[in-house]
Amino acid sequence: EIIPITSDRQVCYMLELKDLMPINFLKKEKFTGSYKGMRFRMEKTEAEGEEKPKLGVCVWPEPYGYDATPEEEKEKILLEFDADGIAKGVDWLNEQFVSQAGRWKAVSRR
Repeated sequence: EIIPITSDRQVCYMLELKDLMPINFLKKEKFTGSYKGMRFRMEKTEAEGEEKPKLGVCVWPEPYGYDATPEEEKEKILLEFDADGIAKGVDWLNEQFVSQAGRWKAVSRR
């Protein structure tokens, strides 16, 4: 389920599943992006104590990239590394955008 973001009587969606890279891309590369002050990243990650890789999803405020942003400003979630995990990651990104709207608006350059 995608969370609608309403603005000026229009309903739009921050991210939709079709906007994300397929699992085969994420096996080899990180997927990063930004939307109105919120930066995000999805990547295959090896989690301690886990046999299978996980999908790491992270959000942080603009303006800096992932490596230049302090860890305390990042919020992360680990999901299953499969198509369902990607869908849940998209939902989580949309939830973060809506629930922390003030945080993103304060740093947005758009």
